[in-house]
Amino acid sequence: MYAVIKTGGKQYRVQPGDLLVVEKLDGEPGADVAFGDVLMLGDGETVTLGAPIVDGASVSATLIETRKGEKVKIFKKIRRQGYRRTRGHRQFESVLRVTSIAGVGKTDKWDGEVDLTPKSVLDARARGLSTEVRAPVEAKPAKVAAEPADTAEAPKAAAKPKAAPKKAAAPKADAGEKKAAPKKAAAKKESDAE
Repeated sequence: MYAVIKTGGKQYRVQPGDLLVVEKLDGEPGADVAFGDVLMLGDGETVTLGAPIVDGASVSATLIETRKGEKVKIFKKIRRQGYRRTRGHRQFESVLRVTSIAGVGKTDKWDGEVDLTPKSVLDARARGLSTEVRAPVEAKPAKVAAEPADTAEAPKAAAKPKAAPKKAAAPKADAGEKKAAPKKAAAKKESDAE
């Protein structure tokens, strides 16, 4: 069984179990969403058209995540005027798993289990990247001021080698010690010689 639904100004052909990306819908991940705007129902050779919607028909889905979509670049230019502007935009979208279709005395349900794993995690797994969430770094404890006498005799761990000292910069010449460049003699003109 399939249905054609309308949401976000667009129409989608869906079946139970389909993964659907639509315009942003309100709700938290795991929330149930119902669509009442069913334009058409189909079951094999039987097709039921709505005028404009099929009475009593509905499509149920589970919200998996709300995310930003692909980046769209907006480029404006007016030729020969030196005017160029580039902007970007990412539209919010919701990812849904269609769970059931009901209408015209029939109901078709999806037997699977809805997995709420976001697409970003699935993409990272596909590329072989780690998807672990890192814990915040804790502050290191302060050093103990005085150690007991018993531990003073114990051999201490090898000390880290110190970095080599930096080379000293060459001394700069004083202003009074600057040597003046020799002046060039003025060239005589041929007209002066005659």
